[in-house]
Amino acid sequence: MVERAAYVKFYGRVQGVYFRAHTQREARRLGLTGWVRNEPDGTVEAFFEGDEGRIKEIITYCRHFIPMAEVRLFHVEWRKPTGRHHEFEIRR
Repeated sequence: MVERAAYVKFYGRVQGVYFRAHTQREARRLGLTGWVRNEPDGTVEAFFEGDEGRIKEIITYCRHFIPMAEVRLFHVEWRKPTGRHHEFEIRR
């Protein structure tokens, strides 16, 4: 198990479709920590920490399996884990 962190920005129809709630539920199920939030420009940003394989799973989930969402573009920055997060939260 390789511990990693990823900052991800999702573009497309990602606000007003329960994207954050679905992301939070799946991140918790996968044992990931971090956060997800809406941005004023219509994008969604997320920060995931945990097993690298599980982070890849949630990115795939967010891109393809959130009902009503349509991710047209996404950008991932892999980082070292910070250890500052103890749960996965929705930031407002």
